[in-house]
Order: sequence, then C-alpha cells, then structure tokens
Amino acid sequence: MAEKKQDWVDWVKTIVITVGIIFILRMFIAIPIVVDGPSMLPTLVDKDRVIVNKISLMFSEPDRFDVVVFHATAQEDYIKRVIGLPGDAIVYQDDQLYVNGEPVAEPFIEAERADEQFNYTTNFSMADIPGNEEVVPEGHVFVLGDNRPDSTDSRHLGFVPIDQIEGMASFTYWPLNRFGLVR
Repeated sequence: MAEKKQDWVDWVKTIVITVGIIFILRMFIAIPIVVDGPSMLPTLVDKDRVIVNKISLMFSEPDRFDVVVFHATAQEDYIKRVIGLPGDAIVYQDDQLYVNGEPVAEPFIEAERADEQFNYTTNFSMADIPGNEEVVPEGHVFVLGDNRPDSTDSRHLGFVPIDQIEGMASFTYWPLNRFGLVR
C-alpha cells in the first residue's frame, strides 16, 4: 500500500514540476501563436504556427524589419514587421520606403511589388499616421504588415509602444512544409 501511495506522490510531483516549467517558459522565454489572417503574406500564412521569442526583448529593443507580436487591443495580439524605430521619419512614395529621407530596400516583399499593376504600398507620410508626430516617438515603433494592401498596421493604429510588444517571431513550426526561421 505504501508503494502505491509513493507512486501517486511521484506522479503529482512530476505534474507540478512540468506545469511549473511550462509556466516559466511561456511567461519569460517563448510562446506559440497561430497566425490569424493574411496581413503578413508572403512571410507568414494564415494558420501558420509560430514560436515567439520573449527573452530577446529583455536584452534589446526590436530592430528594423524584425517580425513582432504586440497587444493591439486588450483581447487581440497582432503580428507585424517593424519598419520605423524611435526617431525615424517614415515616408512611402511610389512604392519606395524612405527612412529619414534615405531609400530602404524591402527584400521580403520584392516579388509582390513586381507582380502588382499598382503601388503595393499606398503613399503616406508621418502626417497621415494617427498621433500626428514628425518622427516615431521614443518608446514606440512603426509597424507594417508584409501584405500591404490587406493589413491593419501603424497606418491605421498609430505607433506601437515597445512595452506592448510580446516578443519576436522566431520560427514557424507548423505546417511542416513551412518549418523554418521567420525572415
């Protein structure tokens, strides 16, 4: 009888430790998410499963072109690409991104831009962004979806506070044919 009780105690310990490890992983290191919608095509596809790296934000802020997950509303997180960093002036003119007056290449959407009969990204400047700032404010980033014609991003939401960023998309793990790093 004592042996059965010890087995039961061992199982409870194992379950508690496992739950504790999962809790720590999800809170501080990485979380799985499911992409919802087409706004990050072609980089991420609707229903892709992605691991979001939370720990890197403890050591540095996001860089330009990182794919991040952030709290868009109290109920919903969005996944978008960082285009503008604090202090940057962002302008889009004739399908060309300008950061602080300098043209910047966006290799992750080159194929889509080449296929379109119209501008893939509509023209805008900082004056068109909610918040009416001349540059991206300190403590914020400017984000766009890779599927520019079908994305709710900083053009509509305004600047994203860095403290609302949950983490950076690291790799896709499902479906298996899309397994790999998020670029």
